[in-house]
Amino acid sequence: MIPRKNILRTFVIFVEDRPGVLNRAASLFRRRGFNIESLNVGQTHVAGVSRMTVVVEGDEDTARRIEANLYKLVNVLEVHEITHAPRIERELALIKVNAPPAKRGELQQIADVFRARIVDMGPSSMVFEITGSPDRIAGLQQVLGEYGVQEMVQTGSVAMSRGPAPEMAHLVERPADLEIQ
Repeated sequence: MIPRKNILRTFVIFVEDRPGVLNRAASLFRRRGFNIESLNVGQTHVAGVSRMTVVVEGDEDTARRIEANLYKLVNVLEVHEITHAPRIERELALIKVNAPPAKRGELQQIADVFRARIVDMGPSSMVFEITGSPDRIAGLQQVLGEYGVQEMVQTGSVAMSRGPAPEMAHLVERPADLEIQ
């Protein structure tokens, strides 16, 4: 028997922008016992359509089952697994560190090396903003750990396949008099 290979799978899910859609999608993953590694939801350029980026660990069979189950949800319009597709994937982190005045020059150099920005400076702290791969964010966090991380927040992945975008105009066709409340 060939062993199944669990890897992180990235799904892009287009959904109707309606109350409860995120809850139903997350409940589907919970009911099926899939642990969500990363979840991000935001608007698209098409009115009434939101885009979810979900990262889940699993093998090929798991990926097919996730996609099939997502399509069963009423407000799901389209699902793409882009794990193996050429793609752009980013996360954002804000990291607050101890920053005594004597160490601020060193911290600025660290920001430059990691292409991070310093977005806030207090009397004894600095807040770094970094966008990039989870590995790059983890690298900055490790280096800043030597200065004392006070607080950190990191988003889930947002991902987009390279090349032509999927057509989206067909996803939501609503009469003009039906406005989303």
